[in-house]
Amino acid sequence: MTASPTTTVSMPSLGENVTEGTVTRWLKQPGDTIDIDEPLLEVATDKVDTEIPSPIAGVLTEILAVEDDVIDIGAPLARVEPTDAAPVSVATPPSVSHQPTPPAQEAGDIVPAHSPAQPNSTSETAPSAASETGSYEQSAPETRPTPEPAATIAASTDSARPDVGSVPDTDTSSGGADRVEKLPRIRRTIAARMVESLRVAAQLTTVVEVDISSIAQLRRDNKEAFERRTGHKLSYLPFFVKAAIEALREIPVVNSSLDADVTTVTYHRACHLGMAVDSPKGLMVPVLREAQNLSITGLAEAIASAAERVRAGTIGADDLSGGTFTITNTGSRGALFDTPIINQPQSAILGTGTVVERLKPIYDASGNLTIAVAPSVHLSLSYDHRIVDGADAARYLGAVKQRLEQGYSASDLI
Repeated sequence: MTASPTTTVSMPSLGENVTEGTVTRWLKQPGDTIDIDEPLLEVATDKVDTEIPSPIAGVLTEILAVEDDVIDIGAPLARVEPTDAAPVSVATPPSVSHQPTPPAQEAGDIVPAHSPAQPNSTSETAPSAASETGSYEQSAPETRPTPEPAATIAASTDSARPDVGSVPDTDTSSGGADRVEKLPRIRRTIAARMVESLRVAAQLTTVVEVDISSIAQLRRDNKEAFERRTGHKLSYLPFFVKAAIEALREIPVVNSSLDADVTTVTYHRACHLGMAVDSPKGLMVPVLREAQNLSITGLAEAIASAAERVRAGTIGADDLSGGTFTITNTGSRGALFDTPIINQPQSAILGTGTVVERLKPIYDASGNLTIAVAPSVHLSLSYDHRIVDGADAARYLGAVKQRLEQGYSASDLI
């Protein structure tokens, strides 16, 4: 049958400096009817996973790239017959076999963790919107079949399903055999970046405990009005972020980057803040540009917006690039503190733990010792000892601690 004119769907631009993408899953098959802007397939890069929409309404007639194919930007992916065109024969897509790999033969591909899967991220921390401590967190995703960063990679839970089937269930004594799955691209990216970060930098972590009684009182007094005014819950996280950003002005080396040859250091004028966000596919680290210019309210709104876009799969590759300093909210899942991995080429990453009530010794005016209960949080700074000294790290954490213990005022929430 003679074919009518068709539209070729090509690999679109996926962000600055991204030259190719890997086909991870086709959402439509030849013969399927599609609407304009309806997702056709999912592709992955080292920065983000995303869905590619159809530029027209019609019928998918031919698939030109199979799963796991690496396709250059602008190269053809599929052909679509417009709805108003004459019907054409449907081409069968190239076949690709996917067979389970025995555990003994599994080859590991390996990226950052408590730094996201993001071009220069780490994290680990993706926020949980319902958490008291904040919506970002560094905890591991509940279903990790990305994302980094990490930062850095967005897609639906279904898209994370492995291509390789599970091993037959033959072991009845223990409830079934081990399951072997193909490691998703985002996990491979995160793994590789994490290992690379530890390889190239001399990393260590310093931890302080902070009394946040003043912040807790301010939050209690204003959280209802804040939510009515902004539509967002007032967590502790934007206060931690604000103090962390302000302290960078005093200790600029924490907001710096070494070059690959370790011959020059760049002290960043602005704080482009990476915030680790957990998603069904893994960790991603969206970047809040010029974060030093944002108020506590502005930070709360920016953090919530970034987290929503990550989880909705609408975050772009450019939104995951260019960070100069990262914060991971490891406390959103109840962690006291951890030792996050730096998001290269940054020099430091701050982890915020869960807020807990602690007994605190207090001396009254007469010198008598009493015991009080105070809300406290652990802050952990992992840093690159090639450029940041232990004294620098201690001074930085001391400056953050001082700001939080002094507290903010209601006017800071406007």
